[in-house]
Amino acid sequence: MTPADQPQSHWLQAFLEAHAAELDAADNTLAAYGRDLVDFSDWLAARDRHLATAQRADVEDYLIACEAGGLAPATRARRLSAIKQLYRFAFDEGWRDDNPAIRIAGPGRGKRLPKTLSIEEVDALLDAARTNAKDRTRNTCLMELLYATGMRVSELVALPVSAARGDPRMLLVRGKGDKERMVPLSPPARAALAEWLAERDAAEDKASAQRKPRSPFLFPSRGKSGHLTRQSFHGLIKTWAAQAGIPPEKVSPHTLRHAFATHLLAGGADLRAIQTLLGHADVGTTEIYTHVLEDRLRDLVLEHHPLSQETAKDA
Repeated sequence: MTPADQPQSHWLQAFLEAHAAELDAADNTLAAYGRDLVDFSDWLAARDRHLATAQRADVEDYLIACEAGGLAPATRARRLSAIKQLYRFAFDEGWRDDNPAIRIAGPGRGKRLPKTLSIEEVDALLDAARTNAKDRTRNTCLMELLYATGMRVSELVALPVSAARGDPRMLLVRGKGDKERMVPLSPPARAALAEWLAERDAAEDKASAQRKPRSPFLFPSRGKSGHLTRQSFHGLIKTWAAQAGIPPEKVSPHTLRHAFATHLLAGGADLRAIQTLLGHADVGTTEIYTHVLEDRLRDLVLEHHPLSQETAKDA
């Protein structure tokens, strides 16, 4: 059977399985690649094309169709990256003797300034979490940990309870690509963690007495994942935003991560240190936060640079 006789789904499944095994890609990354490649293969099939025989013009036409459909440049760039990697895999497997996407340049991905929050807005969110009667202890812990560490929400909700034992000064976090990093805890975060851990353990003891299994997660849930989901926490933070008088569309778990980085940078933290705390593989990803502080950086130069001081004296 030739590669062109294989169902396109076979190509996608083989690629995703190999990608997961070789690169230890995160589940979310694999899911995104899968969605992108299914969209491309469906587009080809609707035009009587196949992954085995598609040419450069087909890939370019697909990207044009994506643009016409209103997809953002970042999304189109990600789809092209997935297509290129699929064809690189097909070349290595001997399914094709070329990569029709290799010379296609992706759309420019201009740097977007991340949405962030002021310190006053973060304080208002924390107050809303603390004053919400339902699950107050847990919610306070969630917010304190998120703002104190800059964790991704997926890292936060899936924290193992073992990481919180012993009143830790630092947490071991497992991030993208299964990479581990240490993040320090502020005194308020440690206090909130200790209070929640006591309440959580009491609930677990009660459940264990009823012969229910203990949860390995810091924030357990009855759902399929066994822990609080990202979607649930997203809904909670929107509720707290509304209670705090902040437009809910301005707030998300990722906004708190941006606030963590921005406030650290504003306080004089080193960019490389922030890169380590956020778990960024490339400092270039972290550098976007410098744009948020352009006015402060400009004023810093004008105030402290010797040539600026000389100019002020002459004036």
